Amino acid sequence: MNRRFFITTTGAAVAGSFISTGAQAASVISLEQAPLPYPSAALEPHIDAATMDIHFGKHHVAYITNLTKALEGTKLSGDNVVKLITDLSKVPEASRMAVRNNGGGHVNHTWFWQWMAPAGSGATAPEGKLGEAIQSTFGSLDDFKKLFGEAGTKRFGSGWAWLIVKADGKLAVTSTPNQDNPLMKGVVPDTDLGTPILGLDVWEHAYYLKYQNKRPDYITAWWNVVNWDAVAKGYAAAKEA
Repeated sequence: MNRRFFITTTGAAVAGSFISTGAQAASVISLEQAPLPYPSAALEPHIDAATMDIHFGKHHVAYITNLTKALEGTKLSGDNVVKLITDLSKVPEASRMAVRNNGGGHVNHTWFWQWMAPAGSGATAPEGKLGEAIQSTFGSLDDFKKLFGEAGTKRFGSGWAWLIVKADGKLAVTSTPNQDNPLMKGVVPDTDLGTPILGLDVWEHAYYLKYQNKRPDYITAWWNVVNWDAVAKGYAAAKEA
C-alpha cells in the first residue's frame, strides 16, 4: 500500500482518539513508527502535504532505521527510546553518537506530529492552567510566541525550539542543535534541562519546500496548527511528575 494513501486513510481514524491520549502517548516510544494522527494534507495551507509526506515518510523513517542499526550488537533495548536517550552515558561509546542523533530524531519527531493538529480542530490558544502559566511566566501569549520564535529563528543551522517544564515546575523556552532535546542529561546544559511540552522542528526539511529559506514565515504559520490541547495535557502531566 502506498504510504501517502495509508496516512490519509488511517489519519482520520486515529484523530478522534488523539485528543484523549495526548502527551501520555509520547511518554513511552518504541522503535515502531506510529501513524500520523491526521491525514498528511490536514495541516494545509500552513504545512503542505508534500513536506509532511517526505518529513514523516522518509526523514523520520530514516531515524528509526539508523537507530535500529545502532542498537545492533549492544545489550540496549529499543522498547523505550525516551528512556534510552535521557542517559546516553549508558550507551557504548561506539554507538553513542548514532543513538543520540537518531534516537533524538525519532523521539522529537514522534512528539512533533502530536503537537500539531488541523487548524480549528481544538483550542486556538493555551487555556486553563497552561494559559495562566504562560501569562505569568512570559507576560502574555504574544510575548511567549515572540520569545519562542526567536529561539527557533536564531538557532544556527538545524535544531529545535522548545517550551519546557523545569524541575521546579516553571516554564522556560530553550533551543537545542540537531536532534538533541531537553531530556538529554550530560548533553544539553543543566540550565536547559526539562520536560518538553511543545517543540518546533527548524531543520530545513521541515519547511523548505513551501517556505524555502524563510524560516520566520514558517514559524509564524506553524502557530496555526499547534495542538494546544496536547500541550496542556503535557503540562499537566509534567507538573504531576
